[in-house]
Amino acid sequence: MTLLASPRQNSSAPTPPDEMPASPDISTMPRLTTTVPREYVHRSSLAEVFLSGCERLDETHFSLTGQWPRAHTFFTSADGARHDPMQAVETIRQVGLYLAHAEFGVPLGHQFLMWDMTVTTNSEHLFIGPVPSELSLIASCTDMKWKGKRLAEFTMHITVERDGVRCAAGGGRFSCIAPAAYRRLRGAAAGARCARRLHPVGADAPTALGRILPFDVVLAPGDRPGRWLLDPDPRHPILFDHNADHIPGMVLLEAARQAACSLARPDTLTPSYLHAEFLRYAEFDSPCWVEASWVPSAEGTADVLVTGTQDGNCVFTAQVCGSLGEPAAPPLLR
Repeated sequence: MTLLASPRQNSSAPTPPDEMPASPDISTMPRLTTTVPREYVHRSSLAEVFLSGCERLDETHFSLTGQWPRAHTFFTSADGARHDPMQAVETIRQVGLYLAHAEFGVPLGHQFLMWDMTVTTNSEHLFIGPVPSELSLIASCTDMKWKGKRLAEFTMHITVERDGVRCAAGGGRFSCIAPAAYRRLRGAAAGARCARRLHPVGADAPTALGRILPFDVVLAPGDRPGRWLLDPDPRHPILFDHNADHIPGMVLLEAARQAACSLARPDTLTPSYLHAEFLRYAEFDSPCWVEASWVPSAEGTADVLVTGTQDGNCVFTAQVCGSLGEPAAPPLLR
């Protein structure tokens, strides 16, 4: 059956091009908020991108913005009242990756080797408020080394402010490695993957290690007090956000925090300072042992030295410092 359409008697003629309304000036429109591209911070999930913008101040200084959500499945204190200090660590890590890619032109696909990381936090200003935490960050880059026109190494220093008050600061040193050089560096290990957790998590383990969920535990009991086996769950969506051929640096930092929290029991350790040095890759196919010991400190505080060894070689060292006991909430949150 054929349908015939008769012309409408009162249809309006097309508007001539010279009579079309002018397009709005988009330069005067409000700038809407989004995250930076997840690829630039090496995250698979958009929900794990904590940076929202960047403005270059000069050749080596940058002003960035970011946001921490009110609730997070991993970066939240055990009582749910505060942003976890490790969220500041992850945010600072993302700044380094973003600047390397977006501002200094390091191509996507390059690998980054983190040599060290230092972060201090102010627990009083990590409490979660009625809205997400809007962040203002200032980053400076020093000790920059180039191979031709490509950035090969740099050190960054970052301050993080929330509502005009500094809540965290830190930095670290990175090397940027081209894909071919990385394959030569890693050799047969370049295709390694972590298959599964080796040991079940005991019922008391999360509390003893400063965590709530068994899923978040990265340490298994060792052969003596103060010694653990590094045993993360490779299905963890935050710690293993994307495939890697070695144990990620954030897993090692989390292991240091959990070891320090366990050593402080029955007191509750609230970390406010973390300094770590990474000496070699932590591989999937050999046990990595984590040990923690006390360093003399003032009363009411904790200073813990954590080391990770694999096949007799030191993989990383970390110093974790903080107060013993829960920090007091600021007046507006009491």
